[in-house]
Amino acid sequence: MGGSPVWDGTLSLDNFNASAAALVKRWKEIEVDDSLPDWTWKPCSKMGAPSEVEGYLALEGVYRDCGGSQEQIDENDNSDGADVVACDTWVQSCSDNVHVYDFHVVYSYSYKVPVLYFQGHRSDCQLLTLDEIKHHLPSNSLKVLSESKWTFITREEHPHLSRPWFTLLPCATSDWMKLLLEESNEAIQEQSLRYLSAWLSVAGQAVGLKIPLELHCNS
Repeated sequence: MGGSPVWDGTLSLDNFNASAAALVKRWKEIEVDDSLPDWTWKPCSKMGAPSEVEGYLALEGVYRDCGGSQEQIDENDNSDGADVVACDTWVQSCSDNVHVYDFHVVYSYSYKVPVLYFQGHRSDCQLLTLDEIKHHLPSNSLKVLSESKWTFITREEHPHLSRPWFTLLPCATSDWMKLLLEESNEAIQEQSLRYLSAWLSVAGQAVGLKIPLELHCNS
């Protein structure tokens, strides 16, 4: 018999939860761009699992400039203060040139890996189409999208919200995660704790979400 078990790049639900907690903690410890909010854990109950067991990670309210000018407050502006809004973020959120994105990381029972769900909307809360979202995707993702159409990004029902969200298909996630983490020579338990941080460093880039390098580094 002998020999160490070979890790297949997947994640159990318990390990997903533990890795999610580690990511939330690590995110608060590193230096993150002020434009990015904190990742939070959203507990829920579905498929018979108690709320403390099943849930998902959420990064909500990420603002992106969709081109053109942005409304900003000039500190040296001497105009009437009654007409000036003091909060730049509020002004940007109300601008037609700014889109707001939400990102959710959900555990897939079928693939046993995390899946990234995301959606964007305008200041009037109108959801963005895929063509509009393309303007915020990096060039390499646009290339893959043009070649593989809906096999890269698709739209399906959010497992916990029962509404259609865009998602990155997870078919090959376990394969590239195995390659990404097996070189670290860490114990499987340590790999599991760092799984989501490592995964997000790749999956986030695919949708233009800039993840600090420190998130994937050992603390």
